[in-house]
Amino acid sequence: MSSDDITLAVGDAEVDVRPGNGGRIGGLRVGGVELLRQGERFGCFPMVPWCGRTRDGRFLDGGTVRQLPLNSPPHAIHGTARDGAWRVARTTADEAVITYDLVEPWPYAGRVSQVVRLAPDSLTLSMSVETYADSFPAQIGWHPWFNRNLGGADVRLDFAAGWQEERGADHLPTGERTDPRPGPWDDCFGMPGGVDVTLTWPEFLELKVTSPEEWVVVYDEQDAAVCVEPQTGPPNGLNTLPRLVTPIEPLEATTTWTWRAL
Repeated sequence: MSSDDITLAVGDAEVDVRPGNGGRIGGLRVGGVELLRQGERFGCFPMVPWCGRTRDGRFLDGGTVRQLPLNSPPHAIHGTARDGAWRVARTTADEAVITYDLVEPWPYAGRVSQVVRLAPDSLTLSMSVETYADSFPAQIGWHPWFNRNLGGADVRLDFAAGWQEERGADHLPTGERTDPRPGPWDDCFGMPGGVDVTLTWPEFLELKVTSPEEWVVVYDEQDAAVCVEPQTGPPNGLNTLPRLVTPIEPLEATTTWTWRAL
């Protein structure tokens, strides 16, 4: 734990916010049971200013090709904010607001704000990207690592997607859409009515991940944890579905996790 870490507590729920470790949620405990995989790389980290893999680390801004470091060769993955130190703007017993100024290797000036709000039976994460300088494409998302096993039972994932992005050998969407296929997954799904995924640990806990956004990546190829990642666009979205941040229009997104004991 760092000296700037924040713990919010409401009822029997506690959440750890770690500004110095990429602005991530370091832990979420319900009734004293930790729901998130522990470790410096895990918890739940913000994906910003892009989500998932960007092909070859390159994207177009108008006619200009921008090159990002290949932190997951041959691609660039999960943005830059998870590698930086965020600042604490304000805290209360049930809410924390933290900010991060975009710097190199991201080629544009901007500020990211994240609001973490805890309730007795839910956690809401909201993020915005704003600029007072040049406009730029961006994405927002979250990458939680939920423990696969809780209370002696493995988690079950339930969701009804409108489509699945066909995944190429390079783990990036090909541009084609298919009917949802059985797992295991490292795949992006489209949910036109908004993200709605239920994680159930039988006879222990049900947790719903929701978001007004229509994109979610589900990753369950590891033994220790599963990931349900709501985001504002698909992987490689800086190239295929850019969302523009302008001085008069920030990019904003939110996700809520709601739980109940079984």
